[in-house]
Amino acid sequence: MQIKERVQLVKDDLRYGWASSYVWRAFGFSLLLYLAVTLVLAIYWSREPDQFSVIDNAQQHNSSVQLVAGAATTTTLIKVVDVMLHKPGGFLSNDIMPPGVALDNLPNWEFGVLVQVRDLASSMRKHLSRSQTQSTEDKDLSIAEPRFNFDNSSWIFPRSEDYYREGIEKVQSYLVRLSEETAPDAQFFTRADNLALWLEMVETRLGSLSQRLSASVGQKRLNTDLAGDPNANQATSSAAEIRVKTPWLELDDVFYEARGNCWALIHFFKAIEYDFQDVLEDKNALVSLRQIIRELEATQATLWSPIVLNGGGFGVFANHSLVMASYISRANAGISDLRELLNRG
Repeated sequence: MQIKERVQLVKDDLRYGWASSYVWRAFGFSLLLYLAVTLVLAIYWSREPDQFSVIDNAQQHNSSVQLVAGAATTTTLIKVVDVMLHKPGGFLSNDIMPPGVALDNLPNWEFGVLVQVRDLASSMRKHLSRSQTQSTEDKDLSIAEPRFNFDNSSWIFPRSEDYYREGIEKVQSYLVRLSEETAPDAQFFTRADNLALWLEMVETRLGSLSQRLSASVGQKRLNTDLAGDPNANQATSSAAEIRVKTPWLELDDVFYEARGNCWALIHFFKAIEYDFQDVLEDKNALVSLRQIIRELEATQATLWSPIVLNGGGFGVFANHSLVMASYISRANAGISDLRELLNRG
């Protein structure tokens, strides 16, 4: 009897041991499968969206052959936000689950796009939709602009996406009123001074990006804050020479933020080219704007390296940040020239 019991115990141990081994193998296989799927999704979600046709997009929103003034710019603003929200993986900046939470390149790209969306929405509310400083601001744009300025990292109660979709709805409402003869309160004024005010905002943004990208290799900069005005003063004193260098872990963040800014600007400038064509031709500035677009398109070239390289200025390895800064600086110089042309009588 004792022998039978021992044999049974051995059989039970083998059976339970095999079952335990099966559980662990199943767990290991499931974990590997989960990691593989997560990796594939992470690679797929990290792809930047392609560019779209501004004019085709505008005609899809408006069935008429002749688009009203401002329709191209307004529909482009709507489409840019829509692409940001509905690209593969959706809006990633506020993700708290993998693989989205582990990605940082596309969230920085999204922030770059959002910066330009906010600036254009602000310009439309303050200048492009108003005839003068004492005129009433548009009722839809006055709601849309603060919606786009909502925190991009809020993931619940409310989600960032919900606010941005509300902004899109208000811009769409403005677009409908803009195209109706019976709603003269909705306007878009294609004047040189209005365009120059938006260009000034863009110029400031690109100037900052160029400096941040150039700081990838470290720079010693002389303090020029008060240069040109002998009577100027500032709140607190600062050093005469400042060393600026972007931390290594933030290099790709700045790089992809710049790419997002430029991606949005390419579409906005193409829309501006259509809406402000008469103004630009009158100022002989159309070719200047097209050159700006060409410089910005160069920033969207494929990055073949798996990481953003940070070689020295004349070193063996490339420095992707300096290459990006070069294109942005040339575009920024073109914007400065364009503003000068627009401000001339």
